[in-house]
Amino acid sequence: MSRKRRSYEAGHRPKFLVVIDETPECDRAVYFAARRAGRTGAGVIMLRVIPTADRAPQWLGVAGIMQAEQHEEAEAMLARFAARANGIAGITPDRVIREGDPTAEITRLIDEDEDIAVLVLAAGDEKEGPGPLVTGLTKSAGSFPIPMAIVPGHLSDDDLDAMT
Repeated sequence: MSRKRRSYEAGHRPKFLVVIDETPECDRAVYFAARRAGRTGAGVIMLRVIPTADRAPQWLGVAGIMQAEQHEEAEAMLARFAARANGIAGITPDRVIREGDPTAEITRLIDEDEDIAVLVLAAGDEKEGPGPLVTGLTKSAGSFPIPMAIVPGHLSDDDLDAMT
């Protein structure tokens, strides 16, 4: 059970949570969240989840190097998207790096931060579907602890400006 949301109580401020990944449509989620946050006075929190499934225990030395490289890549990715959000709406997002299963880490962060009010995802416009994260999370949409905004990946900056 997720904690009660306190986004609009005194001393709190709502946050849009954006999951940062390598997909081309990720920029659409960042753009949407930054514009909405800038317009509504909300914050943005960017989450990068590093999967751990490909780390074999017999390669501990290599796994440590891989983990350090993945953290450096995650920091660089978050810095790039934070700069993008700042350029879009003049906001400075919070940045979080987690390791593990993306769905579990998203849910855990939402449970830990009672100011997260909306999860913003972008859907790919490929014929294979909207992407694994959107597909996986929407399966539990009826019991998810907060609303999800799913931004179509084909929308342009102008399209999103008109909606936000």
